[in-house]
Amino acid sequence: MGIIHDLRCWLFAIVLFPFVVQAQDTIRFTPKIGYQAFKVREPVLRLKPGQVLVSETLMGGYYTEEGGAWPGEVGPIYIEGATPKDQLVIKLLKVRPNRDLAPARVNPNFGGLASDVRVRLLNPPIPDIRFLWWLDRKRNLGVLELPKSRLGKIEAPLAPMLGRVAVAPKNEESFPGLWPGDFGGNMDAPEIREGVTVYLPIFHDGAYFYFGDGHALQGHGEIAGTGLEATMDVILQFDLIKNKPIDWPRIEDESYLMVAGSGRPLIDAFRLAHVELIEWLEQDYGFDRWEAYQVLSQVGTSTVANIVDPQYTVVAKFPKKYLPR
Repeated sequence: MGIIHDLRCWLFAIVLFPFVVQAQDTIRFTPKIGYQAFKVREPVLRLKPGQVLVSETLMGGYYTEEGGAWPGEVGPIYIEGATPKDQLVIKLLKVRPNRDLAPARVNPNFGGLASDVRVRLLNPPIPDIRFLWWLDRKRNLGVLELPKSRLGKIEAPLAPMLGRVAVAPKNEESFPGLWPGDFGGNMDAPEIREGVTVYLPIFHDGAYFYFGDGHALQGHGEIAGTGLEATMDVILQFDLIKNKPIDWPRIEDESYLMVAGSGRPLIDAFRLAHVELIEWLEQDYGFDRWEAYQVLSQVGTSTVANIVDPQYTVVAKFPKKYLPR
């Protein structure tokens, strides 16, 4: 009877052990405070490479029918062992809206087609209108009534994304939340969605990672200045690539290697993204630099992530089917 009891306990431990390990490697965190700038500050959480974070973006009046203040970003999160010689790896395992309302707007002073507040123009300003999209999460649709349009109503498939993933910028720099840059930040790239892996440069020990600005849907360019602004449930897994620093944010999915470059004018963002992508092909996949330049010129694609932020963002893409096997 003792042998049978011991055997049962041993089998139970074998079955249970993987779940114990998984529980130890999964951290649940409910953010209570948001910050309006990317910088080095006291971490809200510390994680180790390999750990999984189950969390959410911040809720605030900004996301309500009445409107209100922007709640800020979640972070910073200190990643143990991260140094400026490494890459921070973030796998986006889940990015899903967790409420049924997603406000968006057009604005007279912000947006790709709006007047520039620094330059007087003769044309009348765009009206300030707040649109309330309703999220049918069961059908994965965003629904907007269009009372002044012939269509009457539109239903569009959702494509949830995180507009902002970032590390603390270089040195003592502090960038307001609207800014993208080599640290990531407010890139507003629809490519940063569930299922992708993001690679960020690191400028400080610990990386100081931030995330937020969920969009249930956003067109490339974000031309009116907002997506379908939505709070998100997220699951992120963190890791490090040691002793292999990079200069600009990289993104990878099942089909593409991608780089997000940010700058003004737009051509600078385009160039930064494509130069980093060529260097990635050269350093990691054995391409000659000029042959990579030629191949990217013929098979590559690119998207404009945003044309509204203090710096514009372009995402350069290389199809993975052309990588060596």
